[in-house]
Amino acid sequence: MAAKTLDSNYIATLVAPKSFDVAEFEAALETAHLAPTAPLRWLSKESKWTAVEVPVEFTADNPASVQRSNLHKARTDLRECLADRADAALIPAQNRKKKLLVSDMDSTIIEQECLDELAAYAGLKDEIAAITARAMAGELDFEGALTERVGKLNGLAIDALQKCFDERISLMPGAKTLTATMSAHSAFCLLVSGGFTFFTERVAAATGFDAHKGNALVDDGQALTGEVGRPILGREAKLEALDDCAFANGITRTDALAMGDGANDLAMIEAAGLGLAVHAKPIVAAAADAAINVTDLTAALYFQGYTDDEIVWRD
Repeated sequence: MAAKTLDSNYIATLVAPKSFDVAEFEAALETAHLAPTAPLRWLSKESKWTAVEVPVEFTADNPASVQRSNLHKARTDLRECLADRADAALIPAQNRKKKLLVSDMDSTIIEQECLDELAAYAGLKDEIAAITARAMAGELDFEGALTERVGKLNGLAIDALQKCFDERISLMPGAKTLTATMSAHSAFCLLVSGGFTFFTERVAAATGFDAHKGNALVDDGQALTGEVGRPILGREAKLEALDDCAFANGITRTDALAMGDGANDLAMIEAAGLGLAVHAKPIVAAAADAAINVTDLTAALYFQGYTDDEIVWRD
């Protein structure tokens, strides 16, 4: 995979709870060897979060021009300084507002893993959730793990799917605001999931995505057969979906924001102009350009430079 282009000009962005002291952000920049080249600019003062940004340059102790690892180190230092108290991003100043949003669904746009919640109706949630956790951490082959988990649901009545959606699925805070704002600024929004089309269709409609892709659960008209439709949409298929959507909209990978939490999201997160880890497994957070762990999906807008006045707020 081609490496992302290094830009000499970067913007550091902070999104934090209202009580956060931005002086701590300035101290974190110094620790990460990032020198502000202009005053802080407020993106949000009145909404739920505090959000500020500042253009920065790498100091002599950490010049980005030397090698790519220095950029990764600066991002890591910045995150570690802020720990569990705030979210921060360090991304190129150019082309910040993306024209394509490609997002995972489970534990990213919704707060749950659909397959784990569906398994509860078969009395197998803990067993299947343990496999899910290992697959999302990159410890298991995604396709094999998906096939194994779905196989355990053979015979589950298909009305359990709607019950699961109605009773157990909730949207991640900020999801509707994210899609509404990017759509209002002419971005295309694609929901792409290793989960199932039964859920992606409903979640896409609830959140305002323009299109959705997922895997198909096979049933006999009354119950699940324990099979998954082929081909299975996994890690490389998510990247292919990003590329296909970018091509269809006349843009490039650089114009895309890709978000996810699991190992099957890695390819698209690494390829996109802005790869964002959302409450992600360590392997994903390490590869992403930025991460959301403390705030909500509105941070994905602030990271792109949106201000409160530009955001289309949705509950």
